[in-house]
Amino acid sequence: MHKGRYVFSQLIDFLSRYEFDKCVKYNNGDCRVRDFSCWDQFLAMSFGQLCCRGSLRDIINCLTAHKSKHYHLGFGSPVSRSTLADANEKRPWQIYRDFAQILINQARSLYRDDPEFTLELENTVYAFDSTTIDLCMSVFPWARFRKAKSGIKLHTQMDLRGNIPTFINITEALTNDVCILDDLEFESGAFYVMDRAYIDTRRLYDIHLSQSFFIVRAKTNIKWKRLYSNPIDKSTGVRCDQIIRFTGMSSAGGYPEKLRRIKYYDEETKIMYTFLTNHFALDAKLIADLYKERWKVELFFKWIKQHLEIKTFWGTSSNAVHTQVWIAVCVYVLVAIIKKTYALDKSIYEILQILSVSLFDKTPFPSLLSHSDSHIHSDQFQQPLF
Repeated sequence: MHKGRYVFSQLIDFLSRYEFDKCVKYNNGDCRVRDFSCWDQFLAMSFGQLCCRGSLRDIINCLTAHKSKHYHLGFGSPVSRSTLADANEKRPWQIYRDFAQILINQARSLYRDDPEFTLELENTVYAFDSTTIDLCMSVFPWARFRKAKSGIKLHTQMDLRGNIPTFINITEALTNDVCILDDLEFESGAFYVMDRAYIDTRRLYDIHLSQSFFIVRAKTNIKWKRLYSNPIDKSTGVRCDQIIRFTGMSSAGGYPEKLRRIKYYDEETKIMYTFLTNHFALDAKLIADLYKERWKVELFFKWIKQHLEIKTFWGTSSNAVHTQVWIAVCVYVLVAIIKKTYALDKSIYEILQILSVSLFDKTPFPSLLSHSDSHIHSDQFQQPLF
């Protein structure tokens, strides 16, 4: 008698096996593989993320306890810890990066008219930032950071409509943040919102030449001169709106054209903020509000560190670490797709909590998520203005 499908199997239906196999073929992932395919590896690692397992042994123990359900869960063959560990060490991590990009494109199309982005602006707005994940020096010597520790950096560009990461680059922690701007392909007409760590006049000028716009918090040691000032309304918090030009030898050489300097006073924190932008038409208060939206990428970093397994790694090689991070990104975007597909008012964290204890249930997916009376708000962090 048919009693329905497992929740984990229903989840997998949102993933295109055809697109995944294309990624595997392009990266030659299943070369000399007999039984445990890249798809099986992806399912096992995704299962570990969804169940919040702390190690490969935890994943295998959990799957072994439900061995009779393997086929109906979608696994092609039994999973052993050594086989999964070997796959994480040797299978190209680029497979999961490419598949994550496919899911990201799918999610962005769903969130194109996201109502949570309330600013009146038709342009695409990206926030760009990085976060460091500390590692043990003796276990991860390839990611040397300081004398007594190793570390990696996640450089992330996020589309603020839907909070979907559109670009992620994983590097050693010693990599300078601003260098990653060289890897970006700037979208004409889009806004790139960044903190002061990304002040580099030559790279900012590259954004300008790409017919894109930047909003970046200014450093205090840059030399400049005022050309003229625009009228302001101090009741909005704007203290000055100036057109300037760099005067320092290196800064003027890197950015030879004029740009806009805005000072904004935050009444709540009693702090003055200074922004630089190459957009001359937007209202100065809207520039400040766009910079405020940058905080969403900080929330994303905090969220994935707390709710996905990317601080405790299930392998020690660079390939294993990259694989785990990219599959975690796939899981995050997959849940975002499900949230939008079913128009759920629950947060991504609430959905993950429900899924983590329901993967072996046979409740129909829409019913499981719409009828669960969950009141969890742990991912709703208090947002400072800047």
